[in-house]
Amino acid sequence: MEALLTSTAVVALAEVGDKTQLLAIVLAARFKRPWPIVAGILVATLANHFLAALVGEQAAAFLEGAWFRYLVASGFVLMAAWTLVPDTFDDDEQAGPGRFGPFLTTTIAFFIVEMGDKTQIATIALGARFQSVLPVMAGTTLGMMIANAPAVFLGERITRLVPLSLVRTIAALAFLAIGLWLLAQTAGWIG
Repeated sequence: MEALLTSTAVVALAEVGDKTQLLAIVLAARFKRPWPIVAGILVATLANHFLAALVGEQAAAFLEGAWFRYLVASGFVLMAAWTLVPDTFDDDEQAGPGRFGPFLTTTIAFFIVEMGDKTQIATIALGARFQSVLPVMAGTTLGMMIANAPAVFLGERITRLVPLSLVRTIAALAFLAIGLWLLAQTAGWIG
């Protein structure tokens, strides 16, 4: 349960203002059909985050030891710093021509744009931390949906109501707290 809840919270916060959330807004404005877009986000995230959590879990199983736990903890601290850097979205990075329709365009675009994204890296780190693919994948996917579904339905109105700098700061603090907790745990300072 801890893996599910932590993964949900971390990714939901990290996703606000992320390039994939901006992509969701662009696709919503472009297609004006929210349900196929939300379904495409779900399918792409399930696939991408399953693979990311699996990579994290396998890396943790293969690379056991205190040094690997320090590496994962440091990864969370670095994610805290990265979260504070605002993402930009280049219009040329859109899903390409809309000839595939909103569902397929969204699925392909989200899967590709999520590659190497901070939420995918966070999913790898969470997979390594909890060594449990399905709860991490479910949590990170739920976090993506919590952040992106409203973006699809409410679009630009959200960005006017919620200061992205505040959300980025909260997300960075969450990553930092997890990283410092794991560092302290690995060092034996806490149980």
